[in-house]
Amino acid sequence: MHILEQRFLRGPNLHADTPCLLSVIDLEDLYGVSSKDIPGFNDALLAMLPSLHGQLLPTGQPGGFAQRLRAGTYLARVVEQVTLTLQSMAGPTVGYGRTRPSAGRPGQFRIVVQYAIEKLAEPSFQLAVDLVTALALGAQSDQPFDIDSRLKELRSLGSRYAIGTSTAAVLAAAHERGIPTSRITDDANLFQLGWGSKQKRLQATTTGDTSYVAVKIASDKQLTKALLMEAGVPVPEGATVTTVEEAQRVARRVGKPVAIKPLDGNQGKGVTTNCATPEEVAKAFEFARQYGRKIIVERSVEGRDYRVLVAGGRIAAASFRRPAHVIGDGVSTITELVEIENQNPARGSGHSNVLTRLALDAHAEDMLRRQGYTPDAVPAQGVCVELRSNANLSTGGTAEDVTDLLPETTRALCVRAASKIGLDVAGIDIVCQDISQPLDEQGGAVIEVNAAPGIRMHQHPSKGEPRDAGEAIVDGLMGPSNGRIPVVAVTGTNGKTTTTLMIAHAARVAGLGTGVTTTEGVFVNGKRLVKGDCTGYWSARTVLSAPDVDFAVLETARGGILKRGLAFDQCDVGVVLNVSPDHLGLDGVETIEDLAQVKAVVASSAARAVVLNAEDALCVSMVRRAKPGAEVVFFSMEPENPILLKHIEDGGRATYFQDNAIVVADGSRQQELMRVEAMPASYGGRARYNIANALAAAAALMASGFSNTQIAAGLSTFVSDSKTNPLRTNVFDVRGVTVIVDYAHNAAAYAALAEMARALLPGQLVGIVTAPGDRRDSDLIQIGEVCGERFDELVVYESQSRGRPVGGAVDLIIQGAENVVGPSDTLHREIEVDKAIRHGLSLCTAGDVLVFACGSSLQVFIDALRVDDPESADRIAAQAI
Repeated sequence: MHILEQRFLRGPNLHADTPCLLSVIDLEDLYGVSSKDIPGFNDALLAMLPSLHGQLLPTGQPGGFAQRLRAGTYLARVVEQVTLTLQSMAGPTVGYGRTRPSAGRPGQFRIVVQYAIEKLAEPSFQLAVDLVTALALGAQSDQPFDIDSRLKELRSLGSRYAIGTSTAAVLAAAHERGIPTSRITDDANLFQLGWGSKQKRLQATTTGDTSYVAVKIASDKQLTKALLMEAGVPVPEGATVTTVEEAQRVARRVGKPVAIKPLDGNQGKGVTTNCATPEEVAKAFEFARQYGRKIIVERSVEGRDYRVLVAGGRIAAASFRRPAHVIGDGVSTITELVEIENQNPARGSGHSNVLTRLALDAHAEDMLRRQGYTPDAVPAQGVCVELRSNANLSTGGTAEDVTDLLPETTRALCVRAASKIGLDVAGIDIVCQDISQPLDEQGGAVIEVNAAPGIRMHQHPSKGEPRDAGEAIVDGLMGPSNGRIPVVAVTGTNGKTTTTLMIAHAARVAGLGTGVTTTEGVFVNGKRLVKGDCTGYWSARTVLSAPDVDFAVLETARGGILKRGLAFDQCDVGVVLNVSPDHLGLDGVETIEDLAQVKAVVASSAARAVVLNAEDALCVSMVRRAKPGAEVVFFSMEPENPILLKHIEDGGRATYFQDNAIVVADGSRQQELMRVEAMPASYGGRARYNIANALAAAAALMASGFSNTQIAAGLSTFVSDSKTNPLRTNVFDVRGVTVIVDYAHNAAAYAALAEMARALLPGQLVGIVTAPGDRRDSDLIQIGEVCGERFDELVVYESQSRGRPVGGAVDLIIQGAENVVGPSDTLHREIEVDKAIRHGLSLCTAGDVLVFACGSSLQVFIDALRVDDPESADRIAAQAI
């Protein structure tokens, strides 16, 4: 058994709405072998992974997959379930999986498994393959499978790439509000909330709105105290020192027990409180020096330790924090009590869990000594033994919610403190006897203001009511916005690029900052950022992450959906133009119905409206895939189309072509939007496919909330030429011959292009055509039949062989043409594209129309033309700039 191919489907995809890993495996000698037929296989697997017993049957009873194993299932399915189990053991729980045989490839299977941590998915799958293979071939090996070390590696990966608890709480709150989120990189806890011009950034509880200057102030505790004093906030008196002698002098001047801590420390590191003697001051100073050069010595405020969270200018939560401690049982030593408490599943390393593991280190031993204990001492039943002088959760402390106890004066004081420092999210540390009483009545004080405060204590207090601190941070950061900009996704077999550009142009004319992805690149506000075929996941991410984009229009091709999934959880408007045979036999898409399922991913992602071609039965069938509440808008070139008429009769909205005009229907009201002659892209009404594209664009714009005036303004000023829309009906004159350069590469596109070209002039029509070699034989033959029927002279050249012998695709296209016209001297075979172009031109005279299709670029045509006609070549090149 081995892995042939793997890819991450990072967004909604053909299989699920959640991120998935797609793997293609070959079972080889294990093909056809059932789990029940391998002696000891099931028992060994269940012994290694007991959690397989815990999976549920459809009836809700446990033991589902264990029962399936014993009943017998194929090993690809076992790999799927083991992968899910391993991921859940090393990270967040995942549950969706799907396994299907690869059509026409015995022994090969396509396995899809959900993932939560991308870096964990592939190693988990590899371990699943190795484990299942080893157990299936167990009789041939004397070596037991070492799963423990491999699981340890997985857990290490899961821990390394897990989302921090504070970040996770904020993200959960964002998801609850429907705000889209994306992780900037796997290695950083940095996230984008929202899209385009409405986006914000987040790292733990530091936001994109958090001031750098404010963070620097908060990290300087003495400067913080000075600003707080200026704002009338009570703080303990003290000073900053750099030597132990200075520390002892300040302690004598204060005249009370002092607290000693690093000037720029955090998370309670290096903090010691209640230092009363010169010796204690010296020891605390040395401890603090481990975390910073400058040390604060200040009055040790008597009382309890509290943390108040301020977010967006409001109190979000407050907690009483208890230092790390254990409670005696009269039997166990302190060391044993620490070990027992660390077995609490709520405790983990660092910030990975609700609580942090207790440490019995030198600082803890010093605390024990102050209380008269050693690590081997046995505290009496119920006696509390403290292990830390500070109460930070990061050093093992616990928290109790006291939000409702805060008096208004303390609430106002905390908000004022955060505002004075300049922090949008702040943790205000207070020490006082009773948080329910005003601070000035009990000598309480604010001892620190923290940037990037942890929120575990508020989300998961050890006692009291949990507070959704993540929600408070999201509210302060995002306000009422859901962070979404309008997104229109366009898919279909033909017309995607032109329709996308039409929609985007209208949006720009309406004054919106527009981001676009097409086969020609990524564009923001008309400027190209990236050149190339940009119709997939990463290109869409580029647009959605651009801060100057108010409106996104994303060409969404079949390949992008299959290779990476969508880059968005949902779009506002999904457009499906048509579905015709193309790319069949690739990536598991064998039939046109399979292809329709891929295109339907866009239709099912639309939250506001889905725009569908009423003349295409496969598009019409996608109505049932629309989200609840999403509007269906049809478009049609045929005004009497029964689907269209019934939809309008039922009060639905639509666009259609009638009497050489685009008509907009809104229930019973039907209005002429514009004459097609007013659209440059229609070429006087001859380019019917561009009229269809305009109908789809108008429907999408209408569904997006644009007025009829705005739609007409956009369509009437959109020009499709070699500058704005390369290889899409680019028309040139070469010494009286009208040349059309177009990207047509399938039968439907060739038929539409030939119809338009035939309507331009009465002369003969010459075609220079091809198609990529990875198309099925039947598809290439069909292209030949379509072209042979429609062109007077046909030159067939080789574009991309893609696995075929050179000339193989050419021969099949000519075979198709001969099926229509028979062997004929009007059919010409030229393998090299430049020779094919020159040969096609040689067949033309003034008044003829020449179509050059499926070229990789306009430059290919220009270079071929320059050999015999440099003047025309230079003129066309100048037009394209």
